[in-house]
Amino acid sequence: MAKQLYDFGMIGLGVMGRNFLLNVADNGFSVAGLDTNKDQAKALEEEAVGKKVFGTTDMKEFVTSLKKPRKIMMLVPAGKVVDIVINGLLKHVEKGDLIIDGGNSFFEDTDRRVAMLKEKKIDFLGVGVSGGAEGARLGPSIMPGGAKGAYNKVRKILEAVSAKVEGDPCVAYMGKGSAGNYVKMVHNGIEYAMMELLAESYDILKNVGGLNNEELHQTFSKYNKGKLKSFLVEITAEIFAQKDELGRGMLIDKILDKAKQKGTGKWTSQNAMDFGIPVPSIDAAVTMRGISFLKEERIKASKILKVRAKKSKVDKKKLIKEVENGLFFAFITAYAQGLALLTDASEEKGYGLDLEATARIWRGGCIIRAKLLEDIRKAYSANNSLPNLMMDKTFAKYLKASQSSARSIIKYAIDAGIPAMAFSASLAYFDATRTARLPLNLVQAQRDHFGSHTYERLDKKGSFHTEW
Repeated sequence: MAKQLYDFGMIGLGVMGRNFLLNVADNGFSVAGLDTNKDQAKALEEEAVGKKVFGTTDMKEFVTSLKKPRKIMMLVPAGKVVDIVINGLLKHVEKGDLIIDGGNSFFEDTDRRVAMLKEKKIDFLGVGVSGGAEGARLGPSIMPGGAKGAYNKVRKILEAVSAKVEGDPCVAYMGKGSAGNYVKMVHNGIEYAMMELLAESYDILKNVGGLNNEELHQTFSKYNKGKLKSFLVEITAEIFAQKDELGRGMLIDKILDKAKQKGTGKWTSQNAMDFGIPVPSIDAAVTMRGISFLKEERIKASKILKVRAKKSKVDKKKLIKEVENGLFFAFITAYAQGLALLTDASEEKGYGLDLEATARIWRGGCIIRAKLLEDIRKAYSANNSLPNLMMDKTFAKYLKASQSSARSIIKYAIDAGIPAMAFSASLAYFDATRTARLPLNLVQAQRDHFGSHTYERLDKKGSFHTEW
């Protein structure tokens, strides 16, 4: 080990951790890495030839190699592993040192860790990091939460390694406690919705429009040059052009239709229900992943529940345009749902979120980065207390102009027997939000009828009960 002390430490030198640490080193900081696997520690030093980098498998050596106050980040699996690493660090760190969790930890775990470490006078940040392995290496979007003073200790490093959009770093202080992990959780919920909407678009274009893989590649490539320009649309286009290296044909046709999930989308849905905030497009995306996993059951059901689908005659060019507009509509509603949840969570948990800053740092580096986010940033810059993105004048205009296309492609899907759960949920969310009087007066009457739960009236204040 070199005699010098290092600026920044990383625990967990898998692809994400190693790439993030190399990114820090690229930006002129000296770094130390720790991993229980000596090959990972060795790989770090081999990839960082010529830079001030040190790798080790010894916890004490790692901690003592860092400048005080120490800045130590973990990129390890969420859950018990994080607590194990923290307990190991506590034997060596000192008052005023900073521990950073960069994984997808559940926000309630982060709140618990913040409180526990505060008692020991150790700073703790829960930091959402989005962008995958490539983003970690070249510039991710970073969402730090915790004490503002703790963030300031590492602010220069995080700003240096983050993605940049027109010179602006894609990192900003989110708020106290678990704000960073909460924002990252909702980011992932929006990501689930957008991915499901793209999958449904693919299904409609292929099975209603008859587009082959090359046409799908060209279509999504064209989408990515217009209002749908985004990372997810970009990679979707690339997927349809990928040949199968293990056989003939295109890879997309060989991939099993069972989508796994790590939990962040489910957490978003569950917490939204706890807060009473509707996020139906995200709920639909989580549900479809669950249905996709019932592969054997679906194969049997496809024979038992077989129905004759109506073959719609469609103009291929018109359908491609309708899907583009419908996707634009549904993407907006997905962002709107996630941001509405953040608005409520910020008030409930006292985060003090700045949604203009959130939209700003999502413009680059992260998985849901999109051209649309600059308009979202402007909307919250004009009114950071906006209750719902759909009520912004610009987005109201976008939605009114594209809602007819969403209706059209859902009709095509219904006629063809194609599940379009996320599209349907997005449209229903829009229609329900803009409906001044919903039929839930009947639900209130039903609740009072069978359970004497009472109801409120339009013409009188107070709670009422009727002997039905």
